[in-house]
Parts: sequence; C-alpha cells; structure tokens
Amino acid sequence: MRYYIVFDIGGTYVKHAVMNEHGDFLEKGRYCSERHDFHQFRDDLLNVVRQAQENYQLSGIAISSAGSVDSDIGVIGGSSALPCIHGPNFKEVFGEATGLPVELENDANCAALGELWKGAGRHCRDIAFVIVGTGIGGAIVKDGRIHKGAHLHGGEFGYMLMDVRYTNGNAECKTWSELAATSALIRMVAKEKGMPERELDGEKVFALAESGDEAAQKAIDRFYFSLAQGIFNLQYAYDPEKIIVGGGISSRPDFVDEINKRLSVFLSLVPIAKIRPVVETCQFKNDANLLGALYHYLERHGELGEASGPSH
Repeated sequence: MRYYIVFDIGGTYVKHAVMNEHGDFLEKGRYCSERHDFHQFRDDLLNVVRQAQENYQLSGIAISSAGSVDSDIGVIGGSSALPCIHGPNFKEVFGEATGLPVELENDANCAALGELWKGAGRHCRDIAFVIVGTGIGGAIVKDGRIHKGAHLHGGEFGYMLMDVRYTNGNAECKTWSELAATSALIRMVAKEKGMPERELDGEKVFALAESGDEAAQKAIDRFYFSLAQGIFNLQYAYDPEKIIVGGGISSRPDFVDEINKRLSVFLSLVPIAKIRPVVETCQFKNDANLLGALYHYLERHGELGEASGPSH
C-alpha cells in the first residue's frame, strides 16, 4: 500500500490529508493559510509533511491550489488571496526539502478530477464542472482529462458575457459571475433593501426569502435564472454528458430542482434545443479538491490502476 500527503491550499485554510492509493482518507486536518511570507508558508506545509512521515512512509506530495497552475513546471501564475504562493517553484522547493515527488494542479480542476474519479462524474468522459462561490469558476473534462486551454483559462466560465446591452454605440455588459455567483445574490438583496452587503450572506438571503421577504425572493429567482442561462449555454457550447455544480450553495436540497425549472423555460423558448442539460451537484463537497489532487498525482506518475480511473 502506498501513502500520500495531500494539500488543498485555500485563501483561509490549508487543508491536508494522508490518503492511500485508493483515495481513502486516513487522516485529515487544516491550518490557517499564510498569505504574504512564503518562508512561513513553506515551513507550515513542511511541518505537516514531517508529522505525517512519523506514522507513514510517504510516496509523494499532491497539491491543489488556487491560481493558474503550471503542472509541468510547478509554478502558480495568476493571482489569488495568497500572494506569496505566486512565483516559487513548488516542485523544486518542496521536492528538495522532502526528497519526495511533488505534483500540483488548479483547485477547480482538482475538484472536477475528484468527482470524475469517484463522485458524480464517475463513468463519464466529458463533463463541465461549475463552482458557484464569491465568483464562478470551473473546469472542463474532455475524454477523461482536464482541458486547460491555450492560456490556462479553460473552465473560467465566470467570464462569460451574459447581459450585454448596446445602445447608440455604447456597450454595457455583465459576466456570469456578476449575475449568478453568491456575491451577486447578496449584492442584489442589499441594494434592494438599502443595507450594507457585509450584513448579509447566502444563508441569510434564503432565510429572508423563506420568511416572505419579497426582495429576497425576487433576487433568488433572478439568481437561479442566470445560473440556468449559463448552464444552458455551456451545454450547447461543449455538449458534456453532465454539468456538475459545486460550492456551498449547491448543498441546498432544492438546488438542482430550481435550476431545472428555469432550464424548462429556456427549452420552451428555444424549440430547436432538444438536449436537456443533466445537472448534478458535487458529491464530495469540500473533499473533492483533495481527492482530485491525489488523482492528478497518480495519473501523472502512472500509478492509477485501471479500475480506479474513469470508464473507457
């Protein structure tokens, strides 16, 4: 049996787990993310590795991270809530310090791979994975592999233009993130009620709606409408087998039903559209990134057993 230490680098916490080659979680933990001092960030992560090595003979380090991850070189480009992680070569820094092979991948891609391996995307070859949070991100899986795109922006669905208005030579537009992220929902309600956005979160908005608040009810309806609009477009741009949606709001029991109601409206308005998107929620929730980071490691090292991978 082989053992791996797996990290999910987030803006608030770095989650970690010791996992075996079958994707079983043996130990789990987390610590606060260091944002600015890479030396401290490095020491925090290495401390977890050394603690794990006291109980396990580790075969490698797998990492999920925000940002534009170059998995071949080992560098994280782009930007994130942790400025210090952008620039250093993770494969060199952590490989040299531990003597272990290191693999890293973007967090949205990892979440998609985790679901592809053992979750809602199992037995699928082509899926689109959408993460609804403060913004909207995601990943594209084509033929069982992540499609990163020419500029490492494959799956950045939040940039899609959704509400474009052109009048007398002047254009205005809103992206999918501006209309269908949880921050958009909060912003709509706060504006309508004349209150600071900081006083609201997604749970409070839904609680208001359930208590009969008309502004919250209208904002939620618009939110689901915009979410379904983007999902409809993804279906016809890529034609995946499934569109899997993650993020905290996807845990609501009526989440998929509400999206499907709006999809029915779009399908009735576009008679030529005969393919109904298959929408499911992320099965592994917060563990999907860790699971996918391990999958990515095993795949790159040829250690992924045939029975563990997606169906062919």
